[in-house]
Amino acid sequence: MNILKEFNNWSMANILARWTLGIVFLMAGFWKVFELTAIEHARQYFVEAYAETWIPAWLLWVLGLAIPYLEFLAGMFLIAGLRVRNTVSVLGVLLLITTYGHLLKQPLFDIDGHTFTRLALVIFLLIAPNRNDILSVDYWIGKNVKGEK
Repeated sequence: MNILKEFNNWSMANILARWTLGIVFLMAGFWKVFELTAIEHARQYFVEAYAETWIPAWLLWVLGLAIPYLEFLAGMFLIAGLRVRNTVSVLGVLLLITTYGHLLKQPLFDIDGHTFTRLALVIFLLIAPNRNDILSVDYWIGKNVKGEK
């Protein structure tokens, strides 16, 4: 089978969306894990920022520590094209969590900035047909499982 026959507009759209979203989360996660540190991220942006809310401190610590690693790993998975549907689903949940947090502090928080753009890419990747995303690990795993050459 000629691989170029499988490459079409959906292929390019998937690759561009996947790589863009992957780079955004990889870089955000990298900064939070290796420069700021996950502990400082949790302390500054979760525990201290939301200490006066209904959210228990233990949950703020868990979320604040986990999110940087999830973002970093999700970015790597998206760039590689590995378990794309699962990865963007996790990112959708992370966007819900952070949006709720912003709205808890500022009820009229404007999601037009980072949140809406990222959510649009997540939704696109969830609904776009990805069977022709030939530059993804998922594509090659599926192709090998089916026994195609």
